[in-house]
Amino acid sequence: MANLTVVEPQRPSPLGDLAQDFLADCRARGLSIRTVEAYDYPVRREFLPWCAGEGITDPSQLTPALVGRFTARLLDEGGKRGTLSRASVRSYVRSVRVFLGWVAKADGGAAAVGASPKMPKAEQRMLDVITRDEIQRMENAAKTERDKLILRLLADCGLRLGELLSLRVEDLLEPRRGEFALKVRGKGSRDRLVPVPPHLHRRLKRYLSGRGADSHDRVFVGLRKGADGRYAPVTKSGVEQAVRVLAKETGIEKRVYPHVLRHSFATEWLRRGGNIISLQRILGHSDLSMIQGVYSHLDSSDDYQAATRVLMGQ
Repeated sequence: MANLTVVEPQRPSPLGDLAQDFLADCRARGLSIRTVEAYDYPVRREFLPWCAGEGITDPSQLTPALVGRFTARLLDEGGKRGTLSRASVRSYVRSVRVFLGWVAKADGGAAAVGASPKMPKAEQRMLDVITRDEIQRMENAAKTERDKLILRLLADCGLRLGELLSLRVEDLLEPRRGEFALKVRGKGSRDRLVPVPPHLHRRLKRYLSGRGADSHDRVFVGLRKGADGRYAPVTKSGVEQAVRVLAKETGIEKRVYPHVLRHSFATEWLRRGGNIISLQRILGHSDLSMIQGVYSHLDSSDDYQAATRVLMGQ
């Protein structure tokens, strides 16, 4: 009879323990599932195995030279899933920086971090947007008022898809007489008010009244009741497919998906000379850096046209 060898399970390194604590803290703070997942994979599946390969078990062992090699490896060799775009490398490195920043503050700063990975320079790329005319053509092609309203809230309010799907009837507000808004639950469980044009607000109210929706019901639901006699909320994939089909039916050749409508809203706002601080609040960004980086495709002609409208009233 062959001798059996008992293999003791490997205990996580101090750095691995901190990673588990970090992710648990993210969940406890109410961060969205997508945000936690965005931290989880780069930290546990990419950074920790790289540290193990380098013989790093404690954050105090990290040095600028060592951590620089982590970013370089992602750029040169990719990750466990294969080659990575520069944008993906930036996303991975950003997650690791957040983790190491959390470690530096853990236990009153007792866990020292010697270095943090540098962010690779972002690629300058043109942002896909669609025109107001193209958006109107897509709305005209939509078969139901529900689909028309979904399109309009994405294009005229700049909502993220997840924010649109989570809307409930009670989130339609009139904070001031004649001024309408949506209470939106954004990233990091941060609520904000997003302005809604009066004509769009009236359409929403008619749609919900015709459906006999209660205050706690989701704004957007399926067209038919389920076996339980209730309408199920529309799904992420359902909206993505609807937007894609509408774009194809109207002859738009570029790739169109819900987030393109958000980009198009922001681009149009800036081209019309809209206040960038107001745009930051409407979009739900914590600071201006995202807007300044993402919407750098606007050129000097856009600046001139915006100045003309603001300063000369044209």
